[in-house]
Amino acid sequence: MPTIDQYLDANVQRFEEELIQFLQIPSVSADTACSADIRRAAAWVADQFDRLGFTTETIETSGHPLVLAESPTVAGAPTVLVYGHYDVQPVEPLEAWITPPFEPTRRDGNLYARGATDDKGQLLTHIKSAEAWLASEGRLPVNLKYIIEGEEEVGSEGLEKFLVENARRMACDCVVISDGAQFAPGQPAINYGLRGIAYYELLLRGPNRDLHSGSFGGAITNPANALARMLAALVDDTGRIRVPGFYDDVLPLSAAEREQLAALPFDEAEFLETNGVTGATGEPGYTVLERRWVRPTYDVCGLWSGYQGEGAKTVLPATAGAKFSFRLVPNQDPRKVTKGLRQMLTEACPPGIEMELVEHHGAPGVLVPPESPYVQAAARAIEDAFGCPPVFTREGGSIPIVSTFRETLGADTLLIGWGQDDDNTHSPNEKFSLADFHRGIRASARLWAELAKVKK
Repeated sequence: MPTIDQYLDANVQRFEEELIQFLQIPSVSADTACSADIRRAAAWVADQFDRLGFTTETIETSGHPLVLAESPTVAGAPTVLVYGHYDVQPVEPLEAWITPPFEPTRRDGNLYARGATDDKGQLLTHIKSAEAWLASEGRLPVNLKYIIEGEEEVGSEGLEKFLVENARRMACDCVVISDGAQFAPGQPAINYGLRGIAYYELLLRGPNRDLHSGSFGGAITNPANALARMLAALVDDTGRIRVPGFYDDVLPLSAAEREQLAALPFDEAEFLETNGVTGATGEPGYTVLERRWVRPTYDVCGLWSGYQGEGAKTVLPATAGAKFSFRLVPNQDPRKVTKGLRQMLTEACPPGIEMELVEHHGAPGVLVPPESPYVQAAARAIEDAFGCPPVFTREGGSIPIVSTFRETLGADTLLIGWGQDDDNTHSPNEKFSLADFHRGIRASARLWAELAKVKK
């Protein structure tokens, strides 16, 4: 592919400048103040496809717009659906950023900005690879469809509804997503499994106002105390989750898969040091990688109650709340988890407390057969672009829409992330390696050629 490589080399600077333009748009989907910027980001993406001569459409949803694009038809070639998202996570705590989150900054070979790796930088690799094919060869070797959403960070409600209603229109042979990480610097990976998720908000209401803790403590149930006990009761001291029926459907790890994961070059001490901790806890009988990727977990994501200002205030708070999630593994059903959770919390809620459990979003885990011809095509493309074969991994995070693609389109998903574990996804100082950005474009260009060889 010498002509495509020459085109990519000649446009390195322009590609980076366009990524910077994209990253300057504060498209935070959870923040209503960013609604205009969300639309600006959608328009920016649509313009990229218009410039390629794709058939492009911006579709309104109950939330943020979808951008659909389709390349000119290549008769007899496979059809590949590329998914990505232009929305980003909130930036707080703002004071922890070294440089402003929407002022992209080059530093030490990386580009720092909110959305750099999740998912604007990775999404753009699959647009620029198509550009390179069209500019160099005048054609694409496969049929490409793109569906780019603005609600991934808030549950993908609009996209899920669209897919259910438009399954025939979005039909494809496989789906490609780059919204994750390599195994390590210089070691690309293909992810063949994702954990699912069940995310909740628990709200407890006690007295009709904050009370003096000395005058009323011990007589009126304290919502903060109750919250702490109820959250703690969901897991035992060994890390096993105590929700009724939680482990009934957990898919066990095979001996072969445990051997495969154990063979990966993982340094636990380095992992702990990189994350700034001196020790860790987890479910007994499983390695760190198994706990992160293939076992279910429970984590409190946010807590609030009572006085949090400077100094002391002796208050018995009127309310308390928490946000928490379970990461699920294949075969677990978020609806069954919710049923057991609601039962357990209801039974644990003490007198004098009104409880509300809010379900935010949920999705089951996903496995893709590593022997799939589409997975093997991706492995060849990645090895060519990165100079070494990818390892096969699983991922502890969740991309809920992946299970929807399987259910509605009957298509497996290629999860080929170009990021790194230390890219600070969802954290301050998010970054993306510029070298990996360009390697990702190169790998994507080769992927279209390799997928064209797969017999339908």
